[in-house]
Amino acid sequence: MTTTQPNAAAGLGEIDRSGGRVAVGDKAMINARADVNQLLPLKYGWAWEKYLAGCNNHWMPTEISMQADIALWKSADGLSADERLLLKRNLGFFATAESLVANNIVLAVYRHITNPECRQYLLRQAFEEAVHTHTFQYICESLGLDEGELFNMYREIPSIADKDAWALQYTRSLEDPDFATGSTEADQAFLRDLVAFYVIFEGMWFYTGFAQILALGRRNKMVGIAEQYQYILRDESIHLNFGIDCINQIKLENPHLWTEEFQAEVRRMLAEACELEIAYGRDTMPRGLLGINAELCAQYMHFITNRRCAQLGLEPVFPETDNPFPWMSEAMDLKKEKNFFETRVIEYQSGGSLQWD
Repeated sequence: MTTTQPNAAAGLGEIDRSGGRVAVGDKAMINARADVNQLLPLKYGWAWEKYLAGCNNHWMPTEISMQADIALWKSADGLSADERLLLKRNLGFFATAESLVANNIVLAVYRHITNPECRQYLLRQAFEEAVHTHTFQYICESLGLDEGELFNMYREIPSIADKDAWALQYTRSLEDPDFATGSTEADQAFLRDLVAFYVIFEGMWFYTGFAQILALGRRNKMVGIAEQYQYILRDESIHLNFGIDCINQIKLENPHLWTEEFQAEVRRMLAEACELEIAYGRDTMPRGLLGINAELCAQYMHFITNRRCAQLGLEPVFPETDNPFPWMSEAMDLKKEKNFFETRVIEYQSGGSLQWD
């Protein structure tokens, strides 16, 4: 299975004093011949642009006031029982999901991507996952939630545990210290991991939760949390697009990996993941609220699944369906004004340049 030297691919091998300078043509997404420690010359401008965009979008959760949320949460009639269930289950999923994604980046993806500009973005993404995990610690502390209950939901709530367990099966082999890309079998295993974590975990499973919390914010409820979720959503939209670009670039450079059988397998993965997310929607919303319900979220997931298929060049999994939450597109646009919360950020930029009105 191993055709490359793992330490060299990781950038930790011995220095080749007689080696020539890096040529763009030697750079590749996986199994590259070029020295991974040499960033320039750039080959993938899209990866560098996403790194710069991530830096420009810097934020910290503690910049956002939680006072209105705290008052509403502590008020006996501030939120309905269904809204409280939705919020706690939502936070319970995200509280550990960001850590699972970060673990996959640091322990699996970074190790096997052999392009330095892509690695530069992965370092930025890993930091953003840490910020997102910090966000849920900040929310938990602010609201006085039971931290044991919140951070153990991924073990104790079946609809959450089912999703996490499904995804982790795709990274298990990549964490093996003896695993290395370089064969069709291994390279396809790496592609499966990228699909599972970028396209499904971040690109599908986060979206029901985003819609739920942003629906609260649109009704002037839990506006601090909703504001933080909008920032997370904006980060995740870049994560998703980076992952899809990675997959498509690997396909372009290694067309032998993208067989009809493998495409069918990826479509099955997307269909299975969609059903798991629909089950999660039913669990978090046993009854309709906030103008949304489990049925609309199921429709939304069919729409999102087909969208992910199109981005990967696959045939759709479901019949054509409309997006029931068109307002989500506004929340994902980095250049739009945020206009449905009490405090509005005019431009989503680094913390020092946030403008409030």
